[in-house]
Amino acid sequence: MNKVALITGSSRGIGRAIALKFAKEDYAVIINGSKESKQLDSLQEEILSLSVPCLKFAGDISDYHVVETLFKEINCQFGRLDVLINNAGVSHIGLFTDMTPEEWTRLLQINFVSVLNTCHLAVPMFVSKKSGRILNISSVWGNCGASCEAVYSGTKGAINSFTKALAKELAPSNIPVNALACGVINTEMNQCFSDEEREALCEEIPMGRMATTEEVADTVFRLCEGSAYLTGQVITFDGGWI
Repeated sequence: MNKVALITGSSRGIGRAIALKFAKEDYAVIINGSKESKQLDSLQEEILSLSVPCLKFAGDISDYHVVETLFKEINCQFGRLDVLINNAGVSHIGLFTDMTPEEWTRLLQINFVSVLNTCHLAVPMFVSKKSGRILNISSVWGNCGASCEAVYSGTKGAINSFTKALAKELAPSNIPVNALACGVINTEMNQCFSDEEREALCEEIPMGRMATTEEVADTVFRLCEGSAYLTGQVITFDGGWI
Protein backbone atom coordinates (compact mmCIF):
# COMPACT_ATOMS: atom_id res chain seq x y z
CA MET A 1 0.00 0.00 0.00
CA ASN A 2 1.22 3.49 -0.86
CA LYS A 3 2.25 5.85 1.89
CA VAL A 4 0.11 8.99 1.82
CA ALA A 5 1.31 12.62 1.78
CA LEU A 6 -0.72 15.82 2.03
CA ILE A 7 0.86 18.92 0.48
CA THR A 8 -1.03 22.16 1.03
CA GLY A 9 -0.78 25.02 -1.45
CA SER A 10 0.34 22.64 -4.16
CA SER A 11 -1.18 24.08 -7.33
CA ARG A 12 2.09 25.76 -8.33
CA GLY A 13 5.65 26.61 -7.31
CA ILE A 14 7.26 24.81 -4.39
CA GLY A 15 4.11 22.89 -3.49
CA ARG A 16 3.68 21.53 -6.99
CA ALA A 17 7.30 20.36 -7.11
CA ILE A 18 6.94 18.66 -3.72
CA ALA A 19 3.75 16.88 -4.76
CA LEU A 20 5.41 15.58 -7.94
CA LYS A 21 8.49 14.44 -6.01
CA PHE A 22 6.44 12.40 -3.55
CA ALA A 23 4.35 10.95 -6.38
CA LYS A 24 7.50 9.90 -8.24
CA GLU A 25 8.62 8.17 -5.04
CA ASP A 26 5.40 6.12 -5.09
CA TYR A 27 3.43 8.07 -2.49
CA ALA A 28 -0.30 8.60 -2.84
CA VAL A 29 -0.67 12.38 -2.85
CA ILE A 30 -3.33 14.81 -1.67
CA ILE A 31 -3.00 18.15 -3.44
CA ASN A 32 -4.64 21.39 -2.37
CA GLY A 33 -5.36 24.85 -3.68
CA SER A 34 -7.63 27.56 -2.31
CA LYS A 35 -9.97 27.15 -5.28
CA GLU A 36 -10.49 25.08 -8.40
CA SER A 37 -7.90 25.91 -11.06
CA LYS A 38 -6.38 24.62 -14.27
CA GLN A 39 -3.05 24.31 -12.44
CA LEU A 40 -4.56 22.00 -9.82
CA ASP A 41 -6.30 19.93 -12.49
CA SER A 42 -3.14 19.56 -14.56
CA LEU A 43 -1.14 18.56 -11.48
CA GLN A 44 -3.65 15.85 -10.65
CA GLU A 45 -3.48 14.55 -14.21
CA GLU A 46 0.31 14.48 -14.12
CA ILE A 47 0.36 12.60 -10.81
CA LEU A 48 -2.23 10.08 -11.96
CA SER A 49 -0.11 9.46 -15.08
CA LEU A 50 2.59 8.18 -12.69
CA SER A 51 0.17 5.41 -11.65
CA VAL A 52 -0.22 6.59 -8.06
CA PRO A 53 -3.46 7.75 -6.38
CA CYS A 54 -4.12 11.49 -6.17
CA LEU A 55 -6.87 13.26 -4.26
CA LYS A 56 -7.50 16.85 -5.33
CA PHE A 57 -9.04 19.15 -2.72
CA ALA A 58 -9.90 22.76 -3.53
CA GLY A 59 -10.63 24.80 -0.43
CA ASP A 60 -9.39 27.53 1.89
CA ILE A 61 -7.49 25.66 4.59
CA SER A 62 -7.32 28.74 6.81
CA ASP A 63 -10.93 27.75 7.62
CA TYR A 64 -10.93 24.95 10.19
CA HIS A 65 -14.25 23.53 8.98
CA VAL A 66 -12.86 23.26 5.44
CA VAL A 67 -9.89 21.30 6.80
CA GLU A 68 -12.26 19.01 8.68
CA THR A 69 -13.93 18.23 5.35
CA LEU A 70 -10.51 17.59 3.78
CA PHE A 71 -9.55 15.10 6.49
CA LYS A 72 -12.88 13.30 6.19
CA GLU A 73 -12.08 12.80 2.50
CA ILE A 74 -8.56 11.61 3.32
CA ASN A 75 -9.93 9.06 5.79
CA CYS A 76 -12.61 7.95 3.34
CA GLN A 77 -10.25 7.48 0.39
CA PHE A 78 -7.04 6.35 2.09
CA GLY A 79 -7.77 5.63 5.75
CA ARG A 80 -4.34 6.94 6.68
CA LEU A 81 -1.89 9.84 6.44
CA ASP A 82 1.88 9.49 6.71
CA VAL A 83 3.31 12.88 5.82
CA LEU A 84 1.98 16.43 6.22
CA ILE A 85 3.72 19.21 4.28
CA ASN A 86 2.43 22.66 5.22
CA ASN A 87 3.34 24.78 2.22
CA ALA A 88 0.34 27.08 1.65
CA GLY A 89 1.29 30.73 1.94
CA VAL A 90 1.03 34.23 0.52
CA SER A 91 3.38 37.19 0.60
CA HIS A 92 2.92 40.94 1.04
CA ILE A 93 5.53 43.59 0.31
CA GLY A 94 5.05 47.08 1.65
CA LEU A 95 5.35 49.24 4.75
CA PHE A 96 3.57 47.83 7.78
CA THR A 97 1.85 51.19 8.39
CA ASP A 98 0.36 51.02 4.89
CA MET A 99 -1.26 47.65 5.56
CA THR A 100 -4.91 47.28 6.48
CA PRO A 101 -6.19 44.97 9.23
CA GLU A 102 -7.80 42.89 6.50
CA GLU A 103 -4.44 42.41 4.77
CA TRP A 104 -2.53 41.33 7.86
CA THR A 105 -5.39 39.09 8.99
CA ARG A 106 -5.25 37.37 5.59
CA LEU A 107 -1.51 36.73 5.98
CA LEU A 108 -1.92 35.40 9.50
CA GLN A 109 -4.79 33.12 8.49
CA ILE A 110 -3.25 31.66 5.35
CA ASN A 111 0.38 31.45 6.47
CA PHE A 112 0.00 30.39 10.08
CA VAL A 113 -3.55 29.48 11.09
CA SER A 114 -3.71 26.99 8.21
CA VAL A 115 -0.72 25.19 9.77
CA LEU A 116 -2.53 24.99 13.12
CA ASN A 117 -5.62 23.62 11.37
CA THR A 118 -3.91 20.83 9.49
CA CYS A 119 -1.68 19.83 12.39
CA HIS A 120 -4.62 19.76 14.80
CA LEU A 121 -6.34 17.15 12.64
CA ALA A 122 -3.26 15.22 11.50
CA VAL A 123 -1.62 14.78 14.90
CA PRO A 124 -4.27 12.42 16.36
CA MET A 125 -3.90 10.21 13.27
CA PHE A 126 -0.13 10.13 13.71
CA VAL A 127 -0.17 9.61 17.48
CA SER A 128 -2.60 6.68 17.20
CA LYS A 129 0.00 4.73 15.21
CA LYS A 130 3.09 6.44 16.67
CA SER A 131 4.39 7.41 13.25
CA GLY A 132 4.08 10.29 10.82
CA ARG A 133 6.04 13.30 9.65
CA ILE A 134 5.33 17.02 9.68
CA LEU A 135 7.39 19.44 7.60
CA ASN A 136 6.52 23.15 7.55
CA ILE A 137 7.73 25.38 4.75
CA SER A 138 9.07 28.56 6.35
CA SER A 139 11.33 31.41 5.24
CA VAL A 140 14.65 32.95 6.18
CA TRP A 141 12.63 36.04 7.06
CA GLY A 142 11.11 34.03 9.89
CA ASN A 143 14.65 33.80 11.30
CA CYS A 144 15.78 37.39 10.95
CA GLY A 145 12.89 39.51 9.62
CA ALA A 146 12.69 41.60 6.45
CA SER A 147 11.98 45.28 6.02
CA CYS A 148 8.68 45.86 4.20
CA GLU A 149 7.66 42.27 4.96
CA ALA A 150 7.02 42.67 8.68
CA VAL A 151 3.81 40.66 8.96
CA TYR A 152 5.00 38.00 6.50
CA SER A 153 8.17 37.66 8.60
CA GLY A 154 6.03 37.41 11.72
CA THR A 155 3.95 34.56 10.30
CA LYS A 156 7.07 32.61 9.38
CA GLY A 157 8.61 33.29 12.79
CA ALA A 158 5.43 31.89 14.33
CA ILE A 159 5.79 28.75 12.20
CA ASN A 160 9.37 28.34 13.39
CA SER A 161 8.43 28.59 17.08
CA PHE A 162 5.40 26.35 16.65
CA THR A 163 7.57 23.76 14.89
CA LYS A 164 10.02 23.62 17.78
CA ALA A 165 7.29 23.44 20.42
CA LEU A 166 5.16 20.82 18.66
CA ALA A 167 8.25 18.70 18.05
CA LYS A 168 8.77 18.46 21.81
CA GLU A 169 5.17 17.37 22.34
CA LEU A 170 5.31 14.70 19.65
CA ALA A 171 8.81 13.30 20.15
CA PRO A 172 7.60 10.67 22.66
CA SER A 173 5.31 9.38 19.89
CA ASN A 174 8.19 9.17 17.39
CA ILE A 175 6.75 11.94 15.20
CA PRO A 176 9.37 14.42 13.93
CA VAL A 177 8.34 18.00 13.22
CA ASN A 178 10.71 20.23 11.28
CA ALA A 179 10.67 23.38 9.16
CA LEU A 180 12.57 24.35 6.03
CA ALA A 181 13.40 28.07 6.02
CA CYS A 182 13.74 28.88 2.34
CA GLY A 183 15.73 31.72 0.88
CA VAL A 184 15.09 32.94 -2.65
CA ILE A 185 13.41 30.25 -4.73
CA ASN A 186 12.74 30.69 -8.45
CA THR A 187 8.93 30.80 -8.35
CA GLU A 188 6.14 33.05 -9.58
CA MET A 189 6.19 34.78 -6.19
CA ASN A 190 9.45 36.45 -7.22
CA GLN A 191 8.25 37.59 -10.62
CA CYS A 192 7.40 40.97 -9.07
CA PHE A 193 11.10 41.82 -9.33
CA SER A 194 12.63 43.24 -12.52
CA ASP A 195 15.43 41.40 -14.31
CA GLU A 196 17.91 43.89 -12.86
CA GLU A 197 16.59 43.36 -9.33
CA ARG A 198 16.73 39.58 -9.71
CA GLU A 199 20.32 39.79 -10.98
CA ALA A 200 21.33 42.02 -8.06
CA LEU A 201 19.67 39.63 -5.64
CA CYS A 202 21.52 36.65 -7.06
CA GLU A 203 24.80 38.52 -6.62
CA GLU A 204 24.09 38.68 -2.88
CA ILE A 205 23.70 34.90 -2.66
CA PRO A 206 27.04 33.09 -2.24
CA MET A 207 25.82 30.29 -4.53
CA GLY A 208 25.20 32.97 -7.16
CA ARG A 209 21.66 31.91 -8.05
CA MET A 210 18.17 31.20 -6.80
CA ALA A 211 17.25 27.66 -5.83
CA THR A 212 14.91 25.67 -8.04
CA THR A 213 11.63 24.29 -6.76
CA GLU A 214 12.94 20.80 -7.55
CA GLU A 215 15.87 21.36 -5.17
CA VAL A 216 13.44 22.31 -2.42
CA ALA A 217 11.31 19.25 -3.17
CA ASP A 218 14.31 16.90 -3.04
CA THR A 219 15.36 18.36 0.32
CA VAL A 220 11.85 18.07 1.74
CA PHE A 221 11.63 14.45 0.66
CA ARG A 222 14.99 13.56 2.21
CA LEU A 223 13.96 15.18 5.48
CA CYS A 224 10.71 13.23 5.53
CA GLU A 225 12.47 9.94 4.77
CA GLY A 226 15.41 10.46 7.13
CA SER A 227 15.93 9.66 10.79
CA ALA A 228 13.08 10.56 13.14
CA TYR A 229 15.75 11.70 15.60
CA LEU A 230 16.04 14.91 13.58
CA THR A 231 13.18 16.92 15.03
CA GLY A 232 12.41 20.45 16.22
CA GLN A 233 14.79 21.93 13.66
CA VAL A 234 14.40 24.99 11.44
CA ILE A 235 16.74 24.15 8.58
CA THR A 236 17.92 27.11 6.50
CA PHE A 237 17.93 26.50 2.76
CA ASP A 238 19.30 29.67 1.18
CA GLY A 239 22.60 29.00 -0.60
CA GLY A 240 24.53 30.69 2.22
CA TRP A 241 22.62 33.98 1.78
CA ILE A 242 21.56 34.90 5.34
